[in-house]
Amino acid sequence: MDYINQAEQVIMKTYNRFPVVFKKGKGVYLYDTDGKKYLDFAAGIAVFALGYGNEGYNQALKNQIDKIIHTSNLYYNIPAIEAATKIVNASGMDKVFFTNSGTEAIEGALKVARKYAYLKQEREDYEFIAMYHSFHGRSQGALSVTGNEKYQKGFVPEGCRAVFARFNDLEDVKSKLNEKTCGIICEVVQGEGGIYPAEKEFLTGLRKLCDEKDIVLIFDEVQCGMGRCGSLFAHDLYGVKPDVLALAKALGCGVPVGAFVTSEKTSQTLVPGDHGTTYGGNPLACAAVSKVFDLYEELNLVEHVREIGAYLKEQLENLVNEYTCMKERRGIGLMQGLEFTGPVSPVINKALEKGLVIISAGTNIIRFVPPLVIEKEHVDEMISILKTAVEEAFV
Repeated sequence: MDYINQAEQVIMKTYNRFPVVFKKGKGVYLYDTDGKKYLDFAAGIAVFALGYGNEGYNQALKNQIDKIIHTSNLYYNIPAIEAATKIVNASGMDKVFFTNSGTEAIEGALKVARKYAYLKQEREDYEFIAMYHSFHGRSQGALSVTGNEKYQKGFVPEGCRAVFARFNDLEDVKSKLNEKTCGIICEVVQGEGGIYPAEKEFLTGLRKLCDEKDIVLIFDEVQCGMGRCGSLFAHDLYGVKPDVLALAKALGCGVPVGAFVTSEKTSQTLVPGDHGTTYGGNPLACAAVSKVFDLYEELNLVEHVREIGAYLKEQLENLVNEYTCMKERRGIGLMQGLEFTGPVSPVINKALEKGLVIISAGTNIIRFVPPLVIEKEHVDEMISILKTAVEEAFV
């Protein structure tokens, strides 16, 4: 508790943190400063896909630390070249810009879309169509396309916000299009908004609209990408390619790194002087990215997610059928959500007490985004603890 009291004195109060201090992790488990063991079904908010203590991953970082950590983007570095090559080859897209976070990846994607439109017609009043209940980050640009007023209020004036449409409602998107629209942005699976996967017809329709109007389609896969949905990139499940793809979280599996990836259509839009970053693409972060791609292939991780994701889905469906306090299961692969009839914070708190780490996605939804290396036995363990927590909190 001394650590928590000290933190309250020196760390800005922008989070309502849980009363636990994690000290180490191993596999799919976390351990606090008292040595208590927790099954992790949050993975640092969908980040630690490989679990904790993967020897190959750790060694790759140690090796890079002994070589060079930072050079700036005034020079080339080998890990960045290798990581970018792997992203381009895996995605079938054209160019990569490395950032330090998902929010920065979104910022870059928005700049690409604005500049693409500006090169066609030099005007300054372009706008985006984004989705209600979306979440794209906390910077002012990312907040402007985040479809939740509680995050925008006090930070983004109404006149600076995107035009918002209903997710999975193509006709509503069409009704919002005008001559000022420079791009459409959406998550392939809405995360913070409640774990809502896109419908194939919706994404296909967005692609057609953007082609017809020659505007930029941006997919935010910061949370749902990198294998979490049972394909390396979530949009591959739909057969629809974006013009710009935003990645982060599991891209580095713990090292802060993001990227926006451009198609051939948009890859020449930004030129020297248009965009930059001091730390983005540094050798340490890119060594992590490069090793992540290698390990995904070695572990056949995407296929593993399909198998375990199907098992998790089945077990969560069983819970919905068993408990009246649960309304619905939603999600794809190892990005799943359970909607309850009331607030889920009591369940989450009870679960933490019993050694299970789970998080919410809105007031009434528990979000399950575990390390991608979990096995069926871990799903069974989670279900057992969750049932006890639900019964104590709701029944």
